[in-house]
Amino acid sequence: MSGLVKAVSASPSHTMVKPNQASIRLLEGLGVEGDAHLGETVKHRSRVRANPDQPNLRQVHLIHGELLDELSASGFELEAGQMGENITTRGIDLLALPTETRLRIGPESVIEITGLRDPCSQLDGIQPGLMEAVLDRDEEGNLIRKAGVMAIVLASGDVQPGDTIAVDLPARPHRPLRPI
Repeated sequence: MSGLVKAVSASPSHTMVKPNQASIRLLEGLGVEGDAHLGETVKHRSRVRANPDQPNLRQVHLIHGELLDELSASGFELEAGQMGENITTRGIDLLALPTETRLRIGPESVIEITGLRDPCSQLDGIQPGLMEAVLDRDEEGNLIRKAGVMAIVLASGDVQPGDTIAVDLPARPHRPLRPI
């Protein structure tokens, strides 16, 4: 399984929208250079309030570009980076990957998927109804979160649009993604 990087985004401040960049640099054990969520310990404000010493399992946020297509078909006008993601992908079903899947991005970077993004009501500040649009229910009524996945950086490197993404699944048994 492989895919492509559609866009890369970063913001030094805690804003939902992250401006697109020509490239971003992933730093091992830290995240995206120059991004507000860079660090060994958690940087998301709600998680800092709960426990500022917990490890940062949300160093890099990825969203599949196919979600943007789905939302566009439902009437939302969104660009890559608007929902806070650092890397917008194409061609990989990110939500179907198990925990600890490694993604090799471009010639050097390696990240490891840690869990699902748990979308928050800030999405409605981008466009009303967006929060509800990234949530769904399966046949059994279980909540499906479609707002992307979170990862940690295992190997540093530059990432830019057009880079290839190779998927390395972990050993079985696979653990499904859970919100983090």
